[in-house]
Amino acid sequence: MKRRNVLKAAAVAPVALGVSGPAWAAPDPLAFDRDAYTVLTTTVPTAIGLKEVTYHFYRAVTYVTKPVDAKYQCLNVSVPVEIDGKPVDANGAPILFSNSVGGYLPSSVADAPGVGGPPRPGPPGGTRADNATLALAAGYVVVEPGARGRTLVDANGTFHGTAPAAIVDLKAAVRYVRYNKGRIPGNTERIVTTGVSAGGALSSLLGASGDSPHYATWLRELGAAQASDAVFASAAYCPIIDLEHADMAYEWNWGENPLSSGATVDPAVSRELRTAFTDYQASLRLKGKNGFGTLTAGNYGDYLTRTHLRPAATKYLRALAADDRTTYLAANPWLEWNADKADFTWADFLRHVGPRKKKAPAFDAFDLSSPENNLFGTGTTQARHFTRYSLRKSTGDDNARLDRDLPAKLGLMNPMHSLEQRLPGRARHWWIRVGTLDTDTSLTVVGNLASAAENLGDDVNAAMYWDAGHGANEDAAEFITWIGEITDYRG
Repeated sequence: MKRRNVLKAAAVAPVALGVSGPAWAAPDPLAFDRDAYTVLTTTVPTAIGLKEVTYHFYRAVTYVTKPVDAKYQCLNVSVPVEIDGKPVDANGAPILFSNSVGGYLPSSVADAPGVGGPPRPGPPGGTRADNATLALAAGYVVVEPGARGRTLVDANGTFHGTAPAAIVDLKAAVRYVRYNKGRIPGNTERIVTTGVSAGGALSSLLGASGDSPHYATWLRELGAAQASDAVFASAAYCPIIDLEHADMAYEWNWGENPLSSGATVDPAVSRELRTAFTDYQASLRLKGKNGFGTLTAGNYGDYLTRTHLRPAATKYLRALAADDRTTYLAANPWLEWNADKADFTWADFLRHVGPRKKKAPAFDAFDLSSPENNLFGTGTTQARHFTRYSLRKSTGDDNARLDRDLPAKLGLMNPMHSLEQRLPGRARHWWIRVGTLDTDTSLTVVGNLASAAENLGDDVNAAMYWDAGHGANEDAAEFITWIGEITDYRG
């Protein structure tokens, strides 16, 4: 990345002398300084070749007036001004709001050298850009927010990044961008949020909970801007969501699969959670696409196979060279290849995936050792149970109850709850992706998110990447094109 050391200083208001009373209004602490940028140049590998992008980079802009930790409660803005030497006017461009949260850990952008990160390994002899750098090369504005996370502790030993800190911070960042309409370049009515894993969960939550009143107190305490926190579209890659039901869903999906050590999980625990999933899934009353009918524990495997898995395998195999496809099919005789289409059963697929990643329970661990136990910590308590099942199993008390604050916090962290509320500020466009070998959570979690949005009449582009694991992003160029299509942006 080339740098031009062009940091433009912010204008300083003159001081009025000899005037009684305030001569100047107090500066707005949430006003974006459009002149405080560095000029950077980067080369982005795209589907049509390398593009050289010159952009204005605004670093570590604090997005609330009363930050708990400004290292995390800040954002970066990147605005393209030249692409391959041609001037770019990004004032009407979509804004990609790209968070880098992983594991619900703290995420800071304060020391970022520029947009996105270094190019990732791609095809042999090449590299592959991420969503943020591809968006910049397409002429879009890129906003990268930081957010507090579950491990942050202050000098008094108080955890101040546990739920719902991360989503509150990201909402505050969206509000900051919208508040600064006309100061931050880009179309603030066309914000598209994206993230991976826990970041994908937060991206989906931003999409589902736009302008929800349930976050108001938290946002007010931070001094967030008085503006909307609704986003236009949400992209969620392998989102880790619906945590209070994720243990049930995990056992329904992966309960028969062994651990990588070859050991099996406690069959009684797995069975009890799998049984609980039956009731939970029925309570959602979600309809499958293409006239499939109500999604149940009994038919979900067939639904995923028809709707996502076979199409993913078909796309993968069609893209292979003939010899490579022959080799793959020989190594996977359970997969039938007829008339240029893949065919197999749900049971075939589960055997193909092999070992599961997590023990049982997968999320609310009996010994409070999971990241999610820490996510729902509070005060000086590092980790807590957030499901009655694990709480009662671990304590031996069949009448044990969750702490009073937990039901509300679980709701604030779960996009399924917000979608049930049919909020008018929710996103109406969804891009949802997950790898078929991803056993970080159940595939039904992604399936339910897509179905919930579809059942509301939203535009949903959901797909799976065949034989890909957690965090996969194999069609980034298509995602960038999709943003242009749904925002009707011509560049």
